[in-house]
Amino acid sequence: MSNKKLTSRQRIRKGIRGKISGTAEKPRLAVFRSNKHISAQIINDDEGVTLAAITSKAKELADVKGTKSEVAQKTGEAFAKKAIEAGIATVIFDRSGYQYHGRVKAFAEGARKGGLKF
Repeated sequence: MSNKKLTSRQRIRKGIRGKISGTAEKPRLAVFRSNKHISAQIINDDEGVTLAAITSKAKELADVKGTKSEVAQKTGEAFAKKAIEAGIATVIFDRSGYQYHGRVKAFAEGARKGGLKF
């Protein structure tokens, strides 16, 4: 990734993080997108703890095949199920400076389909 692109994303990310923050009632759902995989975690920023996390490399998602967007959607669905089991129903979505497009959008739609509200 070029330095200009990385610094631009970090600047956008800081702006987003200045506006949103996760609480105990409504934690933050942060998404990270690498070249091959996608991962996410639900964070309570008040206490600084991660409540739930998942990655597309997880054992329960090992049999998922398809394009990266399809894998992201299935990861979102699995993450929603995991979050609901942990007692989390509503979150604030943090796209981490990525455009709400492609894999990030597919993950969000999968999480909504799985039952998370944001």
